[in-house]
Amino acid sequence: MKLFVGLGNPGREYEQTRHNIGFMIVDELAKRWSISYNQAKFNGVFASHIIAGEKVILCKPLTYMNLSGECVRPFMDYYKIDIEDVVVIYDDLDIPVGKIRLRMKGSAGGHNGIKSLIHHLGTDQFKRIRVGIGRPQNGQRVADYVLGRFTQEEEADIQHAIIRAADACEKAVSASFLQVMNEFNS
Repeated sequence: MKLFVGLGNPGREYEQTRHNIGFMIVDELAKRWSISYNQAKFNGVFASHIIAGEKVILCKPLTYMNLSGECVRPFMDYYKIDIEDVVVIYDDLDIPVGKIRLRMKGSAGGHNGIKSLIHHLGTDQFKRIRVGIGRPQNGQRVADYVLGRFTQEEEADIQHAIIRAADACEKAVSASFLQVMNEFNS
């Protein structure tokens, strides 16, 4: 069983914001697989699909970004999902807009959603797909920037990143994450 967790914030006002890129990518996967989020548990919504005989679950925590671990930990416990089978997808300020970076483990790097996951999972040893959103310009506050929408100039790069990240997730179902990293790190 594989669990793909897209990080974001629930609610219409946060749709399509930089901080919700994780939601956008799991939504892309749900669209590709023609599945819907028809399960709600542990303050999250879930959709599942079978790919090449493997059960794959998409998760969108509805706890707000900073409390993501409160959803993921009980879900993993309930379904007995090993940490090796979890991939977390989220935004990263330190990567240029539209680029993706895959990692096997690491610190939170100042990302509150990842801090929550590390705290609740008790480890930083989980796979990640980080999607670049760039840094704010002209003195804009980070909180305002991440909760803002992508500019028209950024839109093509972000759409490309969503497709590449979703492709990486699909490949990660049957290939080792190291292979996926070698192919998709840009």
